[in-house]
Amino acid sequence: MSTPSITPPELGTSFIHVEVRDRVLHLRIDRVERRNSFTQEMYRALKRAAIWADGQSELDAVCLTGTDRWFAAGGDMAGNSEDPEGIRTEWDPTDNFPFRHIERCRKIWVAKINGVCQAGGIDLALHCDVVVASDQARFRIPELLRGIPDPFMSARLAEAVGIARARYLFFTAAEISAVEAEAAGLVGKVVPHAELESHVDWVLEQISLTGPIARAAVKRDLNARLPQTDVQLFHRSMMTPEMMEGMRAFVEKRPVDWPRE
Repeated sequence: MSTPSITPPELGTSFIHVEVRDRVLHLRIDRVERRNSFTQEMYRALKRAAIWADGQSELDAVCLTGTDRWFAAGGDMAGNSEDPEGIRTEWDPTDNFPFRHIERCRKIWVAKINGVCQAGGIDLALHCDVVVASDQARFRIPELLRGIPDPFMSARLAEAVGIARARYLFFTAAEISAVEAEAAGLVGKVVPHAELESHVDWVLEQISLTGPIARAAVKRDLNARLPQTDVQLFHRSMMTPEMMEGMRAFVEKRPVDWPRE
């Protein structure tokens, strides 16, 4: 594939590496000392990437992956921010997350699941268009253990895996293997870990052979059947006694003591 000269976007975080090659925007999450958990800047960076990619006519796809054993572990429960002052000035409480922007982006998003994928990492996978996982990947949804009713997950998980499996994964927080995730419908393809890179390269090449307008139309039509996300549910749960206790218990590494009404 010939590649036009495209300058990668500035994403505003040091924890997501960005590169453009072969008409693909490559994003690699690299915060392994915190298990690739997300700062607010990292979430906002993916939102910026989705908006930027949507406006690039020479781009075909976006490839999102992690580093070492970790794909993504969701939000950092310690509340770490790379730039607290910037968060206060840029934070949009209704639209800071990247998930809806990934769905709206006309480019095809490919999640290359290289390792542990949980919480917000699964949100990312559910909102990507193609999900390829290493056979070493593991999946888990621990949100309810922290008192967090994730509206992005609840709006997408049942559509992907069915209501019975969604309930099981939500209410037990059970970890499942890549093979189980593929059988459930959470993952499109599982490959041996050593073949992950080459298989995703093949997927990206196949995407590049399709018509840009047609594939964007198919993406739009597929996403049109998905339920709407109740973002207000998440914001109503923010800073409630239950959520605060769940997060404190996690950070303090102690059993949770849920407040009872």
